[in-house]
Amino acid sequence: MARTPYGAVRGRWEQDVAAFRGIPYAAPPFGPRRFRPPVPPEPWDGVRDAGAFGPTAPKPPYSEAFARYLSDPVVPGDDCLNLNVWTPDPSPKARLPVFVWLHGGALTRGSSAVPVYDGRTFARDGVVFVSVNYRLGVEGYGLFPDAPANPGLRDQLAALRWVHEAITAFGGDPDRVTLGGQSAGAISAGALVAAPQTRGLVRRAVLQSGPPEATDRDKVRRVVRRMANRLKVPATAEAFAAVDRGHLLRVQADVGRLGSPLLGGPAFGIVIDDDLVPRDPLEALTDGAAPGVGFLTGWTRDEYRLWLVPGGLLDRVDRLGAVALAGAMARCRCGSEVPRGYRALHPEAGTAEIVGQMVTDHLLRLPLHRLADGRTEPSYVYEFAWPSGRPRLGACHALELGFVFDSGDEPDARKLAGEGAPRELAEAMHGAWVRFVSDGSPGWERWDAGHPVRVFGDGEPHLAHGPRDRELALWTATATAPGEPAPASAPELRSVVRRLRRSGALRRS
Repeated sequence: MARTPYGAVRGRWEQDVAAFRGIPYAAPPFGPRRFRPPVPPEPWDGVRDAGAFGPTAPKPPYSEAFARYLSDPVVPGDDCLNLNVWTPDPSPKARLPVFVWLHGGALTRGSSAVPVYDGRTFARDGVVFVSVNYRLGVEGYGLFPDAPANPGLRDQLAALRWVHEAITAFGGDPDRVTLGGQSAGAISAGALVAAPQTRGLVRRAVLQSGPPEATDRDKVRRVVRRMANRLKVPATAEAFAAVDRGHLLRVQADVGRLGSPLLGGPAFGIVIDDDLVPRDPLEALTDGAAPGVGFLTGWTRDEYRLWLVPGGLLDRVDRLGAVALAGAMARCRCGSEVPRGYRALHPEAGTAEIVGQMVTDHLLRLPLHRLADGRTEPSYVYEFAWPSGRPRLGACHALELGFVFDSGDEPDARKLAGEGAPRELAEAMHGAWVRFVSDGSPGWERWDAGHPVRVFGDGEPHLAHGPRDRELALWTATATAPGEPAPASAPELRSVVRRLRRSGALRRS
């Protein structure tokens, strides 16, 4: 049993680890609290059972193509602002390091109940592990004139404050908290670490395949307006709150099909709000925000393959050729010299690989390089390069999760990794994360002018210096900073295609 600020909870002992699931850190965000900032939960009398995962935030299911690779359990109920704690020693005297985990899922899907995120492995190795549910999609990141921005991010801040107040009762040290996440969870973690309100709440941060960033407000408004048009209601929080929740999710999923990480389009994201996110998080962090916070950041070698392999998009992009490259150039706001440079560096690569690596570098690797370059505190960078056993996925987005959590035996991890994932690689990655959370160093050189990157792939993990520097150098004088441009018009795309053909950026067949 452990006591929280709102009441006592009883967990379960599972293989020498105490697990507490479904603990509310805020009140259900519905009724009069819909689209509003989180408020504390109602205190309870007696001892609350914490043996099962709590309700997950409202979300649409993955498409059939993506559900083959990614699991996303649904737990019904309104009390979705909850968290889970795994600890080896639920004693206030333990004072163990704490790892707070924010799940990914493009801010529209995912939850703390995904089996791959089993916190038992971290607790087994001396870390108090906390995983968080937060509002998703239009409920958490819709932008309305009559409601505050970023309620989902505010949920995460409320969970961090809960950890600061309550984690001692579970054996954790509130002064040794690492905040981490993957994909949208990493973007969220970066924004939170940069926020003035988290000063003193976070000591270290882990950003896996997601940079600190703010989304253009007009991009989020476009999603809301398109949903409003489909729903035939005003684009206000009051009007959306009156819509049946299931219908709202179906419309959200339908509108969301128009966007993708590679091609852009409308999407939900964290926005600058003059409060929790007063400026772009990357600019803030490279300008001295979050003093004393060290970072562990990285990416997978073939991030883009999870975006393109499901549904057969990989082959379609290759067939589109010049049009796909033109779209990537519009997405990244660069000239033909950038794809021409990638083609020179990788002459045997197909169009899909060139497009995928360009967009990955622009949206992810460049800003993570900027983050590491701009910090005086220690930063450590990795690349995950082990290829999945599933056809054509390579070292794709999210594949490293089963290794970081040492949860490769879970059937849900095998959906993405296939059979035969190497145990020694999981031990190496998981051990590095445990060391970083515990001591601040994962076990390799900190980032400096030589750009040391720990590569986790086939064989022994090794250190490479500047493995992406040649590609990233192509952007230095030719492209603008990462951002969200307006979609290119058809005449603009035709003009870009002509330039590409003249430039030699296309592979000759």
